[in-house]
Formats: sequence, structure tokens, C-alpha cells
Amino acid sequence: MTETEEQIKARKERERDELYALDISDAEWHGAPGTEEHEERVEIAYLPGGAVAMRSSLDPDTVLRYTEAEWRAFVLGARDGEFDLEPSPEA
Repeated sequence: MTETEEQIKARKERERDELYALDISDAEWHGAPGTEEHEERVEIAYLPGGAVAMRSSLDPDTVLRYTEAEWRAFVLGARDGEFDLEPSPEA
């Protein structure tokens, strides 16, 4: 059975609501290897079901959460160069 567009939207909203309802107060945050806790950095925490939370070390109270599918799409896109920065004109 194929989901309709409306069913897909409802499922994704439900998944998002469940993800943001998770208590992550005890989450273990990880930064990139070689970075220090006092440095400005992006940190991630692995959540149940393959989901991931992401925050900035400068604003740890603002946390974005991604489903396993969203995180997988992001990581694969990053590996493929989808998010590579263009050199600035000054470079």
C-alpha cells in the first residue's frame, strides 16, 4: 500500500512531535575529534531509533532534532559535497 501525500505529511509530523517530546536532559554530547569543550563547535547526541540531536556549543539550549532518515540524508549529502562552501572572493 502506497502512502498518500497527506498520510506522509501526517506521519512526518507525528515523528517530529515524538522526537521533540523525548527527554534528552541526560544526552551525551559529542564534538568533532580534536576540539575542546570550551571551543565553539557543533555537538551531536545520538537518540533512540537512530535519531540525532544537534546544537551549537555557544547556544546549548537551542537543539535541533533529526529523524534517522533526515540525518542519513544530511550525512550522505555532506559526503557527496552537497554542502561544500564556495571559496570567498577574497580567497
